[in-house]
This record gives sequence, C-alpha cells and structure tokens, in this order.
Amino acid sequence: MGVSTTNPAEGVTVVEVDVPPVNALPVRGWYGLADAVRAAGHDPDTRCVVLAAAGRGFNAGVDLKELQRDDAGRTALIGVNRACAEAFAAVYECEVPVVAAVQGFCLGGGIGLVGNADAVVASHDAVFGLPELDRGALGAATHLARLVPRHLMRALYFTSRTATAAELHAHGSVWRVVPREGLREAALDLAREIARKDGYLLRLAKAAINGVDPVDVRRSYRFEQGFTFEAALSGVADRVRGTFGAAGTGEGGRP
Repeated sequence: MGVSTTNPAEGVTVVEVDVPPVNALPVRGWYGLADAVRAAGHDPDTRCVVLAAAGRGFNAGVDLKELQRDDAGRTALIGVNRACAEAFAAVYECEVPVVAAVQGFCLGGGIGLVGNADAVVASHDAVFGLPELDRGALGAATHLARLVPRHLMRALYFTSRTATAAELHAHGSVWRVVPREGLREAALDLAREIARKDGYLLRLAKAAINGVDPVDVRRSYRFEQGFTFEAALSGVADRVRGTFGAAGTGEGGRP
C-alpha cells in the first residue's frame, strides 16, 4: 500500500497509488506521490509516466480525518495545502508526458492530479468533480477548468456535482473511455505509443507545451488556496466539515 513504481514496458513508468479505502491521501501521501512522479520523470530511461490507482476509485482528495484531528494549530491544513500543491506541480512539471488512468471517483485532489496530466484515459464508471463546498474547502478550480469549459466548471463547482467520463470525452479532455477491466491496458497503449518517440525530443516538447500554457497552474492554484485558508480561519470550514463527517466516512470519499 502507499505509492509504488513499476516499469511494465520499455520507456514507461507506472506510478500507482494504493491507500484504502478510497485513496484519500494524508500529507505524507501527497509528498510521496510528488516524489515518485518527479523521480520517474527524471529517470533518463522513462519517456512516459502512467499515473494510476488501485481500488474502486482513482482519488478521493485529502484525508479529512487528518484535518479534523488538528483542531487548534492548523498544522495539518498548512501541510496539506503545501503537499497538494507539490503533487499537482509534480505531475504538470514532470519532464515527460503523464497519462492518467482514471476509474471510479476522481474527486477533489484527484482533479488536481488529472487536470495537470497530459492525457487522460478513463473507465466507463469514472466520474470527475469538486465537492469542495460540501467539505468546507476550496481549490482545484484551476485544474477542473482544464477538463471542462469554463461555465460548466463553475456550475460543477458551485453545485458539487460530477461529470462522467463520457461527458469529458465529448469535451475532448479524455482520450479514451473503456471498460474498467481494460483501463490499465488502454493507458499503457497510449503510453507505449508516446514512449516510442525520441526521449530527448519528448522532454523538449513537454517543456515547450508548458511554456505556452495561458494559465500558470502553480500560481493559480496557490491563489485559490489562500481562500481555503481564509475559510478555515473563519470557522466555516470546520462547521461544514463537521456536518460532512457526521453524515459520511470522515474521509475524502463519498459515504
């Protein structure tokens, strides 16, 4: 369990998250994921990274239990803000292309990861959303806006609703939608195709594409996080999270 790295094909590195029950990551988990992605991208033998997850869902965001245990000092909130920023940036700044393989739920921090990936392959049952307002938090609108049009992003954000893999495919942000049992192979197919390109040229291409992006995703997300911290200091975050914890699992996933 945790974060593991494998090399199932020449030039391809799979970074997999396995944190039961719903892949809601604590602070150390986000940093561990960031380290694994950066190491994979820095490996001269890697030409494409597949970001995957074990279990019933891809990622359910942060571990809310960790935040709820830190009542006074806000240490956990500061830690998770920094850790999520590093994990999201690691995906975006990875020296080679990153393919996200998404099954089940992709919520909260999962959107930050997938929104910063270079390509997305999803299973038919995958859903994408930011239930942040229901959890007393804000953030990752930066990344959801990379997956859906702006007005849809706003509607999804304000309602905490999710979009399906088929809907994202229609918007062009999901490369393929496949049965769950074929997800890993579909992601590897795309990764192997990318990995057949010259490694040095791929790294130049990744840097060039990032350089012409209209939004600085790291700065944009950090701006959002300022409002997350304001919500925490005002007390509204604890009040909303308390309601969620009483009704659900107390973690990033759905009850």
